[in-house]
Amino acid sequence: MATATSSIRNNVEDAARAASNSVADKAADLASKAGHQVEKALDGAEATARAVAEQGREAGERVGEVATNMRSAVDKSLRDQPMATLAVAAAVGFVVGALWKS
Repeated sequence: MATATSSIRNNVEDAARAASNSVADKAADLASKAGHQVEKALDGAEATARAVAEQGREAGERVGEVATNMRSAVDKSLRDQPMATLAVAAAVGFVVGALWKS
């Protein structure tokens, strides 16, 4: 009887070890999959951040070009038609002020 009890105990211990190993393997597999998903998400976020930074840099360059073009246009307008330029500036100032107040 002691042998039967010992045999049952050994069988239960073996089954418990096998179940424990199976659970540990599944947990390790899930952790690995989660790690890969996090890496993919980080890679995607990094690529998006690079793209946004590049677009911001390009937009800044375009704004600089527009400002340069506008300055040269205003300078030319001031030389050729100073009174008309003054009138346009006053009108733009009035509109901006009206919009600012509302």
